[in-house]
Amino acid sequence: MKRTWLFCSLLWLGCSGATIAQPIEPVARPTQAFSSDVATEWFNLGLLLTQQTPGMSPPVAARALAYLGLTLYESVVPGMPQQQTLAGQLNELQSLPLAQPDEVLHWPTVANAAMASMTRMMFPHASAENKTRIDLLERSLPQKLGRDFEPSTLHADISNRSETFGKLMAMAVMTWARTDGGHEAWGPLRRYQPNYVPPSGTGQWAPTPPNFAPALLPWWGDVRPFVLTGAGACAAPPPTPYAEATHSPFHQEALEVFQVSNQATTEQRQLALYWADDPLKTPTPAGHWVFIAADLLKQNKATLAQAAQTFARLNIAMADGFIAGWKTKYQVNLVRPVTYIQLAIDSNWTPTLMNTPPFPEYPSGHSVVSSAAALVLEQQFGATTRFTDNTHNDRGWGPRTFTSFRAAADEAAASRLYAGIHFRSGIEGGKAQGRCVAERVNGLVMTR
Repeated sequence: MKRTWLFCSLLWLGCSGATIAQPIEPVARPTQAFSSDVATEWFNLGLLLTQQTPGMSPPVAARALAYLGLTLYESVVPGMPQQQTLAGQLNELQSLPLAQPDEVLHWPTVANAAMASMTRMMFPHASAENKTRIDLLERSLPQKLGRDFEPSTLHADISNRSETFGKLMAMAVMTWARTDGGHEAWGPLRRYQPNYVPPSGTGQWAPTPPNFAPALLPWWGDVRPFVLTGAGACAAPPPTPYAEATHSPFHQEALEVFQVSNQATTEQRQLALYWADDPLKTPTPAGHWVFIAADLLKQNKATLAQAAQTFARLNIAMADGFIAGWKTKYQVNLVRPVTYIQLAIDSNWTPTLMNTPPFPEYPSGHSVVSSAAALVLEQQFGATTRFTDNTHNDRGWGPRTFTSFRAAADEAAASRLYAGIHFRSGIEGGKAQGRCVAERVNGLVMTR
């Protein structure tokens, strides 16, 4: 403050050369000075939108959550002196907007604006009610999170500048997102792609009962990954060779599915349903792991900086996991258990707990994504972290407590065998592929 002006004003004196006082902006606070609440609030809404928006099949949902995680991280990383942008490390992302070093930004406001903008763009088909929820959350967070949005330090110019930067970051990330092929790989937007006709032949995938639905997202493996140099960069190990001979390893795997599904214990049946994470009923498999991460961030009283890093790595790993897994599925194009069992074991058999999803067998997508998520969360929270999963408490299916992330991932993978929809080799191959993807994502350099 200009003390000359203040002194003269108080004494009612005229002072030559006196200067009018200018308000002093608060000293910039780093991202880690704020709680993770603004991040977890937005991801909680993102999970609701994932569950209730048509078209959010598991790969599509994982993509949307990954762009939300990246947007959160990039919007607040300028306030993290020891961290750096992921631009230059992610495929075809060379640069992103820079914050002016001499201008104070309020990072919760930046994050709020960025996440609101990106959520609208990632869920354009959300219901009118849910679009209103986005608007309401954006407006209400400054009042709801008073500790992070303290009015005495949040001057109007800082608030406006922060909102502008957050929106600018979301638009920049979305511009890049529109070039990944994801918009054209699903739904009516793939106007110029001919209908997919699955290869025919012995051991090849074919639509499965009872609905005999067409193949889901047959070109998803061509979507640009975030980190992997290509969808085949983390190839799953080869599946068990197809065979119909009774004593062949493949037939024995099919027999295991048949017997386990028919004789599943009450606990195994519960696990099959618990980890099913069906679209439009739940926030999908990726959303399940996001829920776990958000819970842990809140329990650990994490900072906004920690939340940004966690949500970015976790969701990027799951998105790349689905791309890699889908590429392998349609390259291998292996028959599903129900088709093989009806051919070689019992012509009347169908899984008793759920219908077989409409895409090839190998590998298990749940196994890929769960193993990738577990390895990322191990790096963020520790390999021996004990945690409680509350994802399905509202459905009466929880809570469930695990001794480690890997234990939860192994249970999620095994649940597909209990459900009668995956061979064991598909589960094990998926776990290996998921760990490979996570290792690449954990290799991203976020520190300077």
